[in-house]
Amino acid sequence: MIKNDPFVNATKQLDDACKILKIDQGTRDYLAMPNKIIRVKIPVKMDNGKIRVFTGFRSQHNNDRGPYKGGIRYFNPEGGVEYMEREVMALSAWMTWKCAVVDIPMGGGKGGIYLNAKTEKISDGELERITRRFAFTISEIIGPQKDIPAPDVYTTGREMTQIMDTYEKLHGVTNQPGIITGKPISVGGSLARNVATGLGAAYCVREAAKVVKLKLKGAKVVLQGFGNAATFTGEYLEKMGAKVIAASDSKGSIINPNGIKTNNLLEYKQKKGSVVGYPGSKKISTEELLTTKCDILVPAALENQINAKIANNLKCKIIAEAANGPTLPEADPIIYKKKIIVIPDILANSGGVCISYLEWVQNNMGYYWTFNEVAKKMEDHITRGFRDTYALSKKHQVDMRRAAMVLAVSRVVEAFNQRGLWP
Repeated sequence: MIKNDPFVNATKQLDDACKILKIDQGTRDYLAMPNKIIRVKIPVKMDNGKIRVFTGFRSQHNNDRGPYKGGIRYFNPEGGVEYMEREVMALSAWMTWKCAVVDIPMGGGKGGIYLNAKTEKISDGELERITRRFAFTISEIIGPQKDIPAPDVYTTGREMTQIMDTYEKLHGVTNQPGIITGKPISVGGSLARNVATGLGAAYCVREAAKVVKLKLKGAKVVLQGFGNAATFTGEYLEKMGAKVIAASDSKGSIINPNGIKTNNLLEYKQKKGSVVGYPGSKKISTEELLTTKCDILVPAALENQINAKIANNLKCKIIAEAANGPTLPEADPIIYKKKIIVIPDILANSGGVCISYLEWVQNNMGYYWTFNEVAKKMEDHITRGFRDTYALSKKHQVDMRRAAMVLAVSRVVEAFNQRGLWP
């Protein structure tokens, strides 16, 4: 039995939506399991001349609304290879619902390699060979109209470009940028991609603040996980008038009730390698960070961060889940009872997939938009998704997570019913 199995958590969220929508058991079973999940070996000759075999995954959850879409992560979770397989399955399911809730015509996919290049000190050459070998092993199941990967934990535009280049050479094409998203601008990437998740989360917080009648000017923000998503969430919320009072990364958590400028903290982390020790701040525990009195809590680290104990001690008004699956199912009813509005992950961090979709569209038509044009199109998708979700939460008298799942599942079921089963 895998502890805190992420796929079990994802399936429970689906079950809750199916009960509200009165979906039959057969359709529920169809929606739960990925259409396909492959586990591949990746043999690579390392710099020392020895062969090392890595394990890779690609989970394709559902493509009723469009081609599979989802990131590729290079990560080594504590539960090992078996946990990572369940994690990838869960993340592919969440991608299905994420695309549907913001009304993007794509389905859910996710992939990864059990590897942490930073802790293992993998060289650039070794990483490229690993990336290209993985691209080779999954090349038959991905493609611009099949399955479009993207960057995720510990992967960047460089790895995406290498996957694209490998695919093009294997298939004898010279320009197929729509095979992958999250690419550098020079090879068909989209403007606004680097800020997408954080900007999208900030848009969601802005809409939630209207609902709870919270003035963003002076609102206190706590950021857990000071990576790309949290950094830009903090930056854009600051532009809306809020102030960050606490933040964390993998090495620890800090607080300064008087405020912490996101840009200054980023500069400090880039120099010192962590937010810990930032001038004027005090080091605190992860639990203290999450339960700090604030207006807006942004969990932007990894999954399973907010359990029942943490939920009971939360002192915020809005939770914007910039990470995937940061809240355990046991915590949701507690948070709802406390009247804290949760912007669930499939909505709060959908900015990335929105921009990925828009990058794919630009690649397919060979025409590229400005930053403001891309950001506006993303804003339209996300704000509409928030409003539709909030309306359903009121209609069914359920929390925002269930409402988002109801919205997403209903859209996928509608497409499934239109298609039918064949053969």
